[in-house]
Amino acid sequence: MKPYYILLLLISFPFFLRAQSPLNSKNTYKIIYSRLANGKPLDDQQAVVVIACAQQNLISTTSVLANKAKYPFEQTIVVKPSNNLFQIADLSPGNQISTEDPTAIGKQNFEISQETKVILGYTCKKAITVVNSNKIELWFTTDAGLKAAPTALGQNLGLVLEQVRNGNTMLKASKIESIKNQKLINVAAQSNASTDALTYKDLLWKSRFTTLSIFKNETINFVAKPESNDSIFRYAGGTVIARKVKFPDYSTPPTAFVDLTEQSNGDAYDRTGSVFIIPTDKKISLLDALKGSVKELPVYDNGNGTQYQGVVATADYNPVIELMRFFTPFGVGKYNDLKLKDKNWADQVYYRQDISDLYPVLNGKEMWVAVFVGNYDKGGHKVSLNITMHKDGRATDKKETILPIFNSTNVMEMAGQEYGTMFSSDKGLEVTFSLSKDLKNAKLRYITTGHGGWGGGDEFVPKENTIWLDGKIVTAFTPWRQDCGSYRLSNPASGNFESGLSSSDLSRSNWCPGTVTNPNLINLGDLEAGSHTVKVTIPLGKREGSSFSAWNVSGILIGTE
Repeated sequence: MKPYYILLLLISFPFFLRAQSPLNSKNTYKIIYSRLANGKPLDDQQAVVVIACAQQNLISTTSVLANKAKYPFEQTIVVKPSNNLFQIADLSPGNQISTEDPTAIGKQNFEISQETKVILGYTCKKAITVVNSNKIELWFTTDAGLKAAPTALGQNLGLVLEQVRNGNTMLKASKIESIKNQKLINVAAQSNASTDALTYKDLLWKSRFTTLSIFKNETINFVAKPESNDSIFRYAGGTVIARKVKFPDYSTPPTAFVDLTEQSNGDAYDRTGSVFIIPTDKKISLLDALKGSVKELPVYDNGNGTQYQGVVATADYNPVIELMRFFTPFGVGKYNDLKLKDKNWADQVYYRQDISDLYPVLNGKEMWVAVFVGNYDKGGHKVSLNITMHKDGRATDKKETILPIFNSTNVMEMAGQEYGTMFSSDKGLEVTFSLSKDLKNAKLRYITTGHGGWGGGDEFVPKENTIWLDGKIVTAFTPWRQDCGSYRLSNPASGNFESGLSSSDLSRSNWCPGTVTNPNLINLGDLEAGSHTVKVTIPLGKREGSSFSAWNVSGILIGTE
């Protein structure tokens, strides 16, 4: 044989080896798809497995098929040749839901490229589509005699052997094998668990996390004799509601959120609100005062002539642990009949705050959860409160310390608790606390808002907050919100001025009507065991007649032993 022909044979030989015959249409096949990102395998991700035959395709994962999947998990079935799409979710043992869509696959549109490449011995063409602004490329072959894909996309193209999203995330077929004795899934049996697509998605989403429903459409208002029941207690003239809640025990810290909705039930004004935990691990607690009198609380005296009840930690008392500071808008819901052209008012306001850093103090414990909205209105406000916990595998072996140090928000305002005016003195707010062990990477979770709602009040005048630790300044900053105008549609009863501004538009000292005030995490470094002193100073504005300024500040020490 001449060398030329030998060379040609050697060049062609690999292609002969790669060439594949059509699959037997009477057989059932298992196609395994590996997950890759930027060309590298994702070892922590389960491989996608497609069980395909002439009658149906099952899209699943290796862990589900091995009965080792964690709940909830989801599988997809495509019935052929009708291309009826079923999605089935197992939320927990014995709790399965499903939904059916007979048109989704038929609505898919693709641009077929002239590009080709060989995958597992099959010559594949490229189909391109866009889903929610993501570019999806599907490499498929019509030579296999089988139609299947690793997702619902491209089920009618042929056998999809590779799917690429935005050029960097990939599902790629690594193996095709014939299997025997594989029974078809009886989709008709799913009818008892069938629901519409929106409900299906909602139930599946909610099953992925734990929700504690604390309050639902509860009124927070001011009345002479608030009425409690067996589970929900009302204090301070009805402006504080509280309930004892058992929190789930997690071996690894979850991501946790406070979710609160609010609407006016008569009060048209922007009010201070707080979601907080009442510690009961010391001799005295806020609960004692709520049940009795503010006189039950220890007094902080900084020499300015006013005594402040329940503000700082002492040997016998812990102040409340503030989870979220929020502010009601001007009359959302109740006053939506105050029409303005081109303004479609919100029905209610939704607040959400990440409290993951505080969850260790809640983990597995039974705690008092409370909501305060300061108001003197008989209608007041309506609130609903949930706390959600999401497993996200943030494993840690560190022992976390969470220590409430101070809280000047007078949640018992309507029962006589003093406003936070202690900053009229140079001493400001000062508290000494003790650590039994060294604390690493300590932080102060600090929430601050200024109040005094007239032109010269601290609500509308920027003021620097200075944080001191053991006599030295740690940080100084001016908390100020300039985005309040973004929330106009939550404020139907907002006053309008001659200048054309609405009251809810005005910038404020770290808050806006209808929003959450996020905490600042202030680094304190490593703290040695023993006594330490934290001080907050703010140049408080002077009184004008009966008007005065105040600052609501809360501080929680967070660190690891």
